[in-house]
Amino acid sequence: MKQITIYIPDNKFPFFMELIKSLKFIKRVDTEEVSSKEEILKGLQEAVEEVNQIKAGKKKAQPLTEFLNEL
Repeated sequence: MKQITIYIPDNKFPFFMELIKSLKFIKRVDTEEVSSKEEILKGLQEAVEEVNQIKAGKKKAQPLTEFLNEL
């Protein structure tokens, strides 16, 4: 079995998914959003700000066991 990655414009995505799902030989269809560089940088920036707030005592850190239980 082979696997491919295809990048599709947002406005064509619903049509493409209907087409793929109609093909009987397709076993599994996974979708994932591709994060833009800006989104990744924004997330990292927010994480750094949160760490700085925790270090400054402005925010309480979440215990590791609580974090792991959420997963």
